[in-house]
Amino acid sequence: MALIREPQAFPVVGVDAHLPPVAEERLTPQALRERFARPPAWEPEVLAERRLFARTPAHASVLVPLVQRPQGLTVLLTQRTEHLSDHPGQISFPGGRCEPADRDPADTALREAEEEVGLARRHVEVIGQLPLYKTVTAFLVTPVVALVQPPFELRVDPSEVAEVFEVPLAFLMCPAHHQRHAVEFEGERREFFSMPWQPPGRDKPYFIWGATAAMLRNFYRFLAA
Repeated sequence: MALIREPQAFPVVGVDAHLPPVAEERLTPQALRERFARPPAWEPEVLAERRLFARTPAHASVLVPLVQRPQGLTVLLTQRTEHLSDHPGQISFPGGRCEPADRDPADTALREAEEEVGLARRHVEVIGQLPLYKTVTAFLVTPVVALVQPPFELRVDPSEVAEVFEVPLAFLMCPAHHQRHAVEFEGERREFFSMPWQPPGRDKPYFIWGATAAMLRNFYRFLAA
């Protein structure tokens, strides 16, 4: 999947408009704190992608930053630079490989977010984690969900991040915006989610897909349960 170029060109084989969106009252900071404090019985939908590389798995963490805006929570995402060896050009959460000095997955996610986009820890309140996700590039990724309190100032590392933007959480938690794509890759059919986001004033949508879209889909299942 990481080697697929122009994923938006692959046919849409389904849209999940039959599934209900997460109710607005569940998308507030306090409701999310309570959901993670007392999680429901639920099943993640996507936990692993078929590995493409014969290399030793490595642990990593990403921060799922929920920014507390007056109009509602938004998700802060990055677009990776094209020269990176893993997932170049893709839209992702801030994050990366665990380092020996990191205390836990949350510490990794906070450190990486600070290094990649300059998001200071004092603005971030970690509220929980989503299930481990295994990528095609052999990373074992822990999504760390956090509330982010503005105002904050970002300092993007241009060697890793081409752009930073925000998407309304309500948009991402509405399955009518979840597309399924099919592709024949190395002799087998594979499917992946996408959640294209077209902000006002932009000539083309941000194409959120792959591991990022899969983790957001699991977040939807967690909140909708």
